[in-house]
Amino acid sequence: MPELPEVETTRRGLRPHSEGRQLVRLVVRERRLRWPVAADAEAQVAGRLIREVGRRGKYLLFRLDADITMMLHLGMSGHVRVVPQSHSLRPHDHLDFCLDSGEALRFNDPRRFGSLHVTADPPEAHPLLARLGPEPLAAAFHGDYLYQAARGRRVAVKSFIMNSQVVVGVGNIYATESLHRAGIHPARPAGRIARHRFEHLAAAIRAVLTEAIRAGGTTLRDFSGTDGVPGYFQQTLDAYGRGGEPCRQCGRRLRESRLGQRATVYCPACQR
Repeated sequence: MPELPEVETTRRGLRPHSEGRQLVRLVVRERRLRWPVAADAEAQVAGRLIREVGRRGKYLLFRLDADITMMLHLGMSGHVRVVPQSHSLRPHDHLDFCLDSGEALRFNDPRRFGSLHVTADPPEAHPLLARLGPEPLAAAFHGDYLYQAARGRRVAVKSFIMNSQVVVGVGNIYATESLHRAGIHPARPAGRIARHRFEHLAAAIRAVLTEAIRAGGTTLRDFSGTDGVPGYFQQTLDAYGRGGEPCRQCGRRLRESRLGQRATVYCPACQR
């Protein structure tokens, strides 16, 4: 599933093509996404100016004039490419955002777990966004925040930081990497972690996500950027997907287990 770095990479790739451009029309070829695309979506956005391409969590926010916002989620296998509007269609090309430049932002989603919502209300108040935690790269996210949020929590720290109501965008890959870098065992109860260790964890989360964004995200199966080029952060992963291999810090064999129905890799020596 595309995580925060993949969505942020997409956002950065779309901005120069779309900000300041008129959205001539929205073409919906398949309405049966995770939630059905509203019947009036095309009429709501046609002819609008795209003022800004933003992001909240894993949602791309196309802020149009007249205070209209399109909220696009990539789902589990979705991606957006910038192509000429005449470009031949591929299977699962469900949406086209046709611009006055002659280009189209083409959304492809084989599993149809993505979604598109159009709202005239502030997107921050939308039910899908209203309860989200802080952005991990924002000033509101820091070690003391995590420490306070974890008080009394018995849940494993990995599940804790993957909870979007605690912090957005820290999925399985980046949670695994961040905990390894911070030296924290993924199964340790969140409420039993000291403040200074949460400071290390918050710094690790920020560093890992920043490095992943610079590398264009992590390509495991389907993800590629708006230009079709895959992300390369996978080449530098220290823990995720390396169960049974030696730890790059101490040489001990990395262990793999299941935590919250997710594959979890950790070092028994470095992570306590």
